[in-house]
Amino acid sequence: MSLKFTAACRECPRLATFLDQVRLGNPDYYAKPVLPFGDENPKLLIIGLAPGMHGANKTGRPFTGDFAGILLYETLHRFGFSSKAVSVEAQDGLKLTGCRITNAVKCLPPQNKPETEEIKQCNKYLKEEIKVLDKGAAMLALGTIAHKSVLIALGLKEKNYPFSHGAQHLLPNGLMLCDSYHCSRYNTQTKRLTPEMFYSVFSCITSYLNDKS
Repeated sequence: MSLKFTAACRECPRLATFLDQVRLGNPDYYAKPVLPFGDENPKLLIIGLAPGMHGANKTGRPFTGDFAGILLYETLHRFGFSSKAVSVEAQDGLKLTGCRITNAVKCLPPQNKPETEEIKQCNKYLKEEIKVLDKGAAMLALGTIAHKSVLIALGLKEKNYPFSHGAQHLLPNGLMLCDSYHCSRYNTQTKRLTPEMFYSVFSCITSYLNDKS
């Protein structure tokens, strides 16, 4: 029987306790495990690290309300995956087409740093999200933890599929795993990741998907 992730999950005691504390200090915040968002049958699955304190943790939608989502949603809109270029709140009417966004860890971690066991605990849900993808679909890992989480979910060795910005890995299950630096404030402001670099990754993804359609 397949697993279905719910916002009531408390499987990681440290994260559940931290969210309880965050909710007390920020009663208007969502402050629960964040569910995936987007198309139920996507051609592209985007995997981030974890909800941001003042982004998804506040709004309840991945990459929504904080700096990390600015470049992501603008790019999704540019390439036809999003109905809007800006994601403000969960009730803003934005819709994704052919795309779904999730996180390797569904709960806000302290200092934005999930522990290894928490990544492994949440991985079974990512595995289910990958399982429903059709052969020929693509996955975009934003950062090394997201990349490693995909490999863990599929039982693949990292040495055979090393993370590198712009890399494309054709996996044994027929899916394409693409890599990008995370679109965080630090990466974009230091120019480690520029809009042009991000657009290039999406150009490769859309070309791949168009070839498969």
